[in-house]
Amino acid sequence: MAKIDAFFRLMNSQGASDLHMMSGSPPCLRIQGDIEPIKYHELTSDELTEMLAEITPEKKMKEFEETGDVDFAYELPEVSRYRANFLRQVNGVGAVFRQIPAKIMTIDQLGLPSIARRFAMMEKGLVLVTGPTGSGKSTTLAAIIDYANRNRRDHIITVEDPIEFKHTRINCLVSHREVGLHTRSFAAALRGALREDPDIVMVGEMRDLETISLAIEAAATGHLVFATLHTQSAPKTIDRIIDVFPTDAKEQVRTSLSESLKGVISQALCKRIDTRGRTAALEIMVGTPAVGNLIREAKTHQLPNVLQTGKKLGMRTLDDALEELLQKKVVSPEEAFDRCVSKEHFVKYLAKVPEEWEEVLRKPKEPDAKAPAAKPVAPRPSYATAR
Repeated sequence: MAKIDAFFRLMNSQGASDLHMMSGSPPCLRIQGDIEPIKYHELTSDELTEMLAEITPEKKMKEFEETGDVDFAYELPEVSRYRANFLRQVNGVGAVFRQIPAKIMTIDQLGLPSIARRFAMMEKGLVLVTGPTGSGKSTTLAAIIDYANRNRRDHIITVEDPIEFKHTRINCLVSHREVGLHTRSFAAALRGALREDPDIVMVGEMRDLETISLAIEAAATGHLVFATLHTQSAPKTIDRIIDVFPTDAKEQVRTSLSESLKGVISQALCKRIDTRGRTAALEIMVGTPAVGNLIREAKTHQLPNVLQTGKKLGMRTLDDALEELLQKKVVSPEEAFDRCVSKEHFVKYLAKVPEEWEEVLRKPKEPDAKAPAAKPVAPRPSYATAR
């Protein structure tokens, strides 16, 4: 048994999501979002290098020595799988391991809305799962792919770096490809996928212009494409994609995206107060004609209004999701305030306003001299009793 396996077993027993091992510091676990040090001595660079070498494929170790960075997956039988990232830092080498659950959670187990099933059963188009690092994008995407695997009879190709969740065949043929091991890059795999008779293509991450361009092309040519992006809202996801392209190509991309985009799930993980663990607050955008028109006309700043008025179609804003969790007493007012977009709406839930927000929230907005006088509106109902 490799020496580092003891830390993985501890990680598993403590319910940690990540293991951090940095030269010059003791190992640490991320538990419910917080970094907790392990009672262990400070690691030296040589000691950690020796530990890492025991579990690292020779090819990956050589890549790390040449570049200072490497990603791969490691599996400890009967415990779990881990996504590993090695790095060099000021005190020497470092490594971060993210635990990948051995069992894929279903849409129902994750509490995802019914629109997730609709996304899984679509014939073609682009569906994006977005959020910051560590927000559970891969877990959500795995649940959607699992639903498709159980309810369709198709060919699914996944392209990841590294492979995280492994889908065994249920009703679909599943081909897993790992960047650097089975294919040169995401773009190369996507280009090849178009000739491999897929029905569904899952891209672990849309990192660059070529990958994004090929994903949109695949969605436009009759394939259902799922992918992830590091963005914090559905409207910002659209802007991020379009901004990647050169100026002379933006109009064409807007048109293609307006026709191929079927949905965006943007999520943020929040600490629970009702039980141990974290839960995801989901912002959902469905690719309706109204959404397509705003994308095509470069009016993405109006998308939040469409999300608010499209609830019957399965849409919702992040703030709506947070308020629902708050009223169900799943998250604290402080957590909701920290994650929300409209601070003014959530401030009423707080026992005390953070100092850095007091002046901003209490300062009256100056009227725009050019704007027409606003008509009086009925006051918004208070939800203070939900606390």
